[in-house]
Amino acid sequence: MSAQRDKIIVLVGPTGVGKTGVAIEVAKELGGEIVNADSMQVYRYMDVGTAKPTARERAAVPHHLLDILDPDEDFDAFIYAKMARAAIAEIRQRDRLAVVVGGTGLYLKSLLYGLFPGAAKDAEVRQRLRKEAADKGDTFLYQRLQEVDPETARRLNPRDLVRVVRALEVWECTGTPISKLQKEHGFSQSMYRALKIGLHLPRNELYARIERRADEMLTAGLVAEVQDLLQRGYGPELKSMQALGYRHMVRVVKGEMVLEKAVDSMKRDTRRYAKRQLTWFRQDQEIHWFTPAEKDSIVRLAREYLES
Repeated sequence: MSAQRDKIIVLVGPTGVGKTGVAIEVAKELGGEIVNADSMQVYRYMDVGTAKPTARERAAVPHHLLDILDPDEDFDAFIYAKMARAAIAEIRQRDRLAVVVGGTGLYLKSLLYGLFPGAAKDAEVRQRLRKEAADKGDTFLYQRLQEVDPETARRLNPRDLVRVVRALEVWECTGTPISKLQKEHGFSQSMYRALKIGLHLPRNELYARIERRADEMLTAGLVAEVQDLLQRGYGPELKSMQALGYRHMVRVVKGEMVLEKAVDSMKRDTRRYAKRQLTWFRQDQEIHWFTPAEKDSIVRLAREYLES
């Protein structure tokens, strides 16, 4: 691989599609190591609800950027890209292949192309927006974002207060939507020669897998995991605790919602998230799409790519 040290494999797809199993097979076949690109699997103590690779799966091939932060530590696409590039450099130094795996589209984009430069920041504006959210509710800010930057609003969860506040902060500081600034940056030149592979399934099959996995998470102890996080002092206001599954089970633990209703809400929100992920990835014409069952074809394509 010494002649192709700048080549990497990037495996993407919606939540629940089966990326972990395919990635492990690809890495085993090609002498690779996996670099996590899931924004939630970086956190310690959050295993069940993030569908983190099991100990057996991690033993099959080396994994990087798992369990590297406590749930109350700041983390974003910029920090991710810096850490992922360091992990890839380490893997390449050992003449191994980096297989980057995940469904967080912005993290992958920042890794490959960098973030757009210079979007203004203003701590006072940010603090005021957060106070408005506390006084009037998260959806108040989201509704404002829909008016000033509908493109960004469409790809954000209304409850993703961190990103909603950031988008409004950029708008107030520059008078320009953050989506327009990102387009002007272009994300045009990749730092790596990446073979991009996407996993997909028919919608009904994907949704069935999502619902089945949610039930399996409950059986595996998701409620107990959330109770443990709260007991450790990680409150529901944290960005990590607002993630799928965790925010739903917090309401159960606090007695604000019955379990059955919370699970239904969790499944619905996960289906919607998967749809947004697919919309994001479908815009990338460089992605080669396969079903999870087509592992042999994926490995064959990857071999041809590495040998070309």
